[in-house]
Amino acid sequence: MITFEAAHRIVLENSVSFGEERVPLSEGLGRVLAEDIAADRDFPPYDRSTRDGIAIRFSAWEAGISSFTIQGVAAAGAPQITLQNDRFCVEIMTGAMVPTNADTVVMYEQLNIEDGHATVLQPVRLGQNIHKKGGDTEKGEVVLKKGKKIGPSAIGVLASVGKTEVLVKKLPKIAVVSTGNELVAVHETPEPHQIRTSNSYTVAAALEKEKIVATRLHFSDNREEIKAGIDKTFQNFDVVLLSGGVSKGKYDFLPEVFKELGVDQLFHRVKQRPGKPLWFGKHRASDTTIFGFPGNPGSTYANYHVYFLPWLFKSLGLKWGLPKIRLAEAFQNTTDLTRFIRASTYLEDNELCATLVKANGSGDLTSLVATSGFLIIAPEKEHSAGELLPFIPTEKTLP
Repeated sequence: MITFEAAHRIVLENSVSFGEERVPLSEGLGRVLAEDIAADRDFPPYDRSTRDGIAIRFSAWEAGISSFTIQGVAAAGAPQITLQNDRFCVEIMTGAMVPTNADTVVMYEQLNIEDGHATVLQPVRLGQNIHKKGGDTEKGEVVLKKGKKIGPSAIGVLASVGKTEVLVKKLPKIAVVSTGNELVAVHETPEPHQIRTSNSYTVAAALEKEKIVATRLHFSDNREEIKAGIDKTFQNFDVVLLSGGVSKGKYDFLPEVFKELGVDQLFHRVKQRPGKPLWFGKHRASDTTIFGFPGNPGSTYANYHVYFLPWLFKSLGLKWGLPKIRLAEAFQNTTDLTRFIRASTYLEDNELCATLVKANGSGDLTSLVATSGFLIIAPEKEHSAGELLPFIPTEKTLP
């Protein structure tokens, strides 16, 4: 049995690159950029007005002219017009091109308009209310760097530079496998000795947050069925996430099956709770990565976030770090195991704090709904209220 730190290191050392692919812009949200994105033009592409008002030449104001004849209107989306001379102005709308020969915009609130003339009522500064061409980004400048996860604002940038398709990191094909005769389908009514399957749904839903649509599979506690099913799964998937079948029970066949199928066991059993039976390895022939999570819901859920997500992030070239959060109450870990403690978060004095969530062991599924993440508690360690502890966020960080 190895330590949590050793297990985590081994997992990250075995990250995998899945290559690159082009996807339509509409499918880019949440994906990871595999190319630098440069501006295809200046942004903004022209001197644009930031106010509704009039466009004038500043030198006219400096020369003592405060009343201007309105020559016309410049609308957003209309071609650029030319200011005739210093005694004229052009009414201009927000976003419109500043007319040639004009260099200053005065907003309507600082004007008196009457009989086709606009009189300026307040002092004017050269260039006021004008967003200069290239003021944000110049043509050719990198606006998005590869390795960035694409969010809504990045989608807007990609659209603005004309990227109908975007090069992104490929996502792994993942199978989520449950085992056990005690599991029945969600639509079935369980017998007293049975439960409805839930872990595979939980993990598949978590993967959807990472833009991965997983395939859910189930094998009963039959050694030959498990072996045949797992062997076929290796041939079709980059990653297999298993729930159950890795402990020391009479029907926990997976470790033996993995060995027979030529899987390299990188570790089995970790000094941690929940998830002591955690199994991790590689099937070199198919280049498949295998995570064997213990079957209890809390254990599967915790170890998915503790081990698999950092592995996925590293595989996709994303940074992974553990934020620290302030403990709201004292906690003592009297065991020689690293503990992953369920916690709920809240804001106090603009600081994120964590309070412990009561749970009846790793089999307690319902308390996960109140869980914002897991605190990592070192073995035989006592923490006082107010201390900062490593925190692994799950579904949310705030109520």
